[in-house]
Amino acid sequence: MSAKENIRVQRYIVVIAVILFSIKIVAWYLTQSVAILTDALESIVNVISGFIGLGSLIIAARPRDESHPYGHGKVEFISAGIEGTLITIAGLFIIFEAIQSFFDPPDLKQLDWGIAIISFSAVVNYGFGTWAYRTGKRNNSLALKASGRHLQTDTYTTLGIIIGLFLISFTGRFWLDGATAIIFALFIMKMGLQIIRHAIAGIMDESDQQLLRELVTYLQDNRETNWVDLHNLRIVKYGSVLHIDCHLTVPWYFTVKQGHDETDKLEALILNKFGERIELNIHTDYCHDFSCPLCDKQDCEVRQAPFQQQVEWTVENVVSSDKHRVG
Repeated sequence: MSAKENIRVQRYIVVIAVILFSIKIVAWYLTQSVAILTDALESIVNVISGFIGLGSLIIAARPRDESHPYGHGKVEFISAGIEGTLITIAGLFIIFEAIQSFFDPPDLKQLDWGIAIISFSAVVNYGFGTWAYRTGKRNNSLALKASGRHLQTDTYTTLGIIIGLFLISFTGRFWLDGATAIIFALFIMKMGLQIIRHAIAGIMDESDQQLLRELVTYLQDNRETNWVDLHNLRIVKYGSVLHIDCHLTVPWYFTVKQGHDETDKLEALILNKFGERIELNIHTDYCHDFSCPLCDKQDCEVRQAPFQQQVEWTVENVVSSDKHRVG
């Protein structure tokens, strides 16, 4: 359901991007403002990245196959990386055009119409950008979040350009047109580089520390008595799907069924917190004599040492491959 929703939202984004680009070209034609041209060029990137994002979401929604046993979700990171690169290149081109305008200033005209037109585009952009970003965040889609963030960025630059055009109208200082373009080109480039950074992190399977801390805290607050320790925890993102691997230590005398029951409890707990977009691989380990001091299981008849203290689960000891020990 979430994949279909992502694709539907992205289709709307593509249509809106084409319409707004056309509107901004009209505004530039009327005013000859390099700042408005900046906004229009940024919208070209919106159109291109919109189609790239749509394609990536369609591919990511495909079911896993023999060649892609973990699915096709990684394509969203590639899409976001391309989009971030296009945003950065657009920022560089805008700076180039703005510098040229200092030496060959354009003959600005009909700024009132230009301001009105791009103000309308800013409202539409922000509305659709917020919708797309929230949908992407809810469905854990990096491609859709990148598209939404891109539209929001476009809105911020448009607002800055509107302020610049107002200043030009009141002061008559036309160099402000190019200066405004450069300031917001730098802002665009910063956002583009941030998107690239997140895309590379996803491709390289970089750990999401915030998500990891949230998961570990949740499990610590809801741990069961039979869960002696949890270690070797790994979280990998494949588009909107999270793959979680971990080792759960249970009493050594548990039957296979009893051990499986404990992994079922852990799986249900995680799914209850993070939803169905998770694939779990839980390996069951058995406890050792050194586990007794940290195990508070009261009815254990084979305890080799008295209970001393429970070891609190933290990111540091849960991601470690070693079983927990007291001291």
